[in-house]
Amino acid sequence: MKLKAFSLVAGAIALTLTATSFAVNAQTASPSPVLLAQTPQKEKGPWKELGLTDAQKTQMQAIKRDSRTKMEAVFTPEQKAKLEAAKQARQAQRQAGQGQRQPGERRGKGGYADLNLTEAQKTQIRQIRESEKQQIQALLTPEQRQKLEQFRQNAPSRRQQGNPQ
Repeated sequence: MKLKAFSLVAGAIALTLTATSFAVNAQTASPSPVLLAQTPQKEKGPWKELGLTDAQKTQMQAIKRDSRTKMEAVFTPEQKAKLEAAKQARQAQRQAGQGQRQPGERRGKGGYADLNLTEAQKTQIRQIRESEKQQIQALLTPEQRQKLEQFRQNAPSRRQQGNPQ
């Protein structure tokens, strides 16, 4: 009788230890959306050289998130499905190690060319982008605006040299 009780306790302990390790792996493998939102994004292009403060980075993320939400509202369900399929294809390419562009290769404009946008949609998207640009400009210091403008002016020469950044 004691052997049976001992076996049950040992089995329960083993099961608990095994289940705990799976739970820990599941938690670290898929962080919550809150943690993802708090994770700082890797800065690309001119942003990494502007010396943005944490407050500016947070405000910029909010501006971009708001613009993205507004743009998504412009698309039809079919266009949204095409965008999602293109996004998944890009992710698959990156995971396969094929996500790097060749020197001089241009990046697409978010896959919008294949969406057959109406003129009204194109106008709305341009307005959203212009508003986003103005909000970001207002967020930057005069020195940061100057650096950003220099970066934009030098963009054609960087593209010709094969450094699209």
